[in-house]
Amino acid sequence: MSLLKLLHLLATVVWVGGMFFAHMVLRPSAAEILQPPERLQLWNKVFSVFFKWVWVAILLILASGFSLILQFGGMQLVPKYIHEMLLLGTVMTAIFAYVFFVPYANFKHAISETEWPQAGKILATIRKFVVTNLLLGILTFIIVELSR
Repeated sequence: MSLLKLLHLLATVVWVGGMFFAHMVLRPSAAEILQPPERLQLWNKVFSVFFKWVWVAILLILASGFSLILQFGGMQLVPKYIHEMLLLGTVMTAIFAYVFFVPYANFKHAISETEWPQAGKILATIRKFVVTNLLLGILTFIIVELSR
């Protein structure tokens, strides 16, 4: 069971930590030194790599999480905070899937067409969803830690 917990935690760190780094470090640094076309192209590349890792992380989080729940005997036997973690994780996954399939797809198209103002508007939308997911991820860590 401890290997599953470690896998679960590491996958979560990749996702939530990646969002923290992107929003709190990369975003302001890129805005300070890059002009909009270069900054938007950077974000396109960052998303193309990071989003692959997020898909892997989500698969690992779901597989390890449901395996741990089964080891505990099912949802009816796990503590309340596991239910809360699953709910928040499901919401985060839905938000990410929406970002990936809608705004990010539109962002890639705008970049390929060099529609910089449109790409900038889409990036601002993606950023709002990333901040939402980052806050939900941090809230999940807080709930789990305070509930143990």
